[in-house]
Amino acid sequence: MKTRSVGIIMNGVTGRMGTNQHYIRSILAMIKQGGVRRGDEEVILPQPILVGRNAAKLQKLASLGENIRWTTDLDTVLSDPTYPIYFDAQTTGLRASTVMKALAAGKHVYCEKPTATQTTTAYNLYLRAKQAGVKHGVVQDKLWLPGLRKLQTLIRSGFFGRILSIRGEFGYWVFDGEHVAAQRPSWNYRKEEEGGIIVDMLCHWRYVLDNLFGPVKAVSCLGATHIPQRWDERGQPYRCTADDAAYATFELENGIIAHFNSSWCVRVRRDDLLTIQVDGTLGSAVAGLRECWIQPAHATPRPVWNPDLPNPINFYEHWLRVPDYETYDNAFKVQWELFLRHVVWDEPFPWNLLEGAKGVQLAEKGLESWQKRAWMEVPPLPA
Repeated sequence: MKTRSVGIIMNGVTGRMGTNQHYIRSILAMIKQGGVRRGDEEVILPQPILVGRNAAKLQKLASLGENIRWTTDLDTVLSDPTYPIYFDAQTTGLRASTVMKALAAGKHVYCEKPTATQTTTAYNLYLRAKQAGVKHGVVQDKLWLPGLRKLQTLIRSGFFGRILSIRGEFGYWVFDGEHVAAQRPSWNYRKEEEGGIIVDMLCHWRYVLDNLFGPVKAVSCLGATHIPQRWDERGQPYRCTADDAAYATFELENGIIAHFNSSWCVRVRRDDLLTIQVDGTLGSAVAGLRECWIQPAHATPRPVWNPDLPNPINFYEHWLRVPDYETYDNAFKVQWELFLRHVVWDEPFPWNLLEGAKGVQLAEKGLESWQKRAWMEVPPLPA
């Protein structure tokens, strides 16, 4: 079997997502499994080099694998032809300029989202990548969550009939850091450091809606900064200048209405940290990160409104769990493997920098809607 070693510059892997999802659970996991195979003919073997500003952290991460290289000199490694792929998981404010440098160096680019904080910048990344003739992709991990893959199967099978509406609930209580350590970094709550849940999460809802249900036509969004003060990693109080909750309604081109609540200030009393309910003429479904529950039309109870008596219906009893028809791998790893197959074997990969720009566009329109307290049209971005 032929082995194709592919060098990957991994910038920003010392952060939570970069370390856990991209480095340990994706790249190291691929190496451990023996690479990405195409039958018995050929295998892609990732060869990462870790890049960042903290040498001690990089050295510690490199020790988790065998013969993993690291460096604090990004410019030098960008000029090294041994590494044809550049990956970026830095903070949002640093991403666009560094991706542009990688494109100028002729690297294939795979990066986290949001790809930028302004649509013009994100779209320009796509145009530059197209001009450079390189392969490019953006992380859109939720499409490969087991719960959403089951939802995709239901949609393809026609289970819902005509889909009417979508309701998404996402988030959890992020501690303010005064007495209990916060689960998210402090820059997330500073607008001046490109923080904010609208910029973060509306990029996700764009690709979920576009890929599963239909293109987004318009958005109405209200943001809020519910917690005005938090404590940073050094235990120092700071003023929160970014939104920590977003309440957004989307109109799709096919007439479906979707509403997503996103909040770092909510205590969870639902099936999962993310739940998406889809209601259709023939049935409904509720998908979480891993599970999906359905209620067909013929099994729907007939409730009668009477607040003077205890409700006789247990509304959880009439839902059926969708079985696991296959083994589901880590969502980030699945997309990584698809991108490597795209680079090496030219297999299709539609989740590119244009799709990343669409996510930034929706976030920007959401912020504009909040500011103007008005519905905003979401015009198509030309390919």
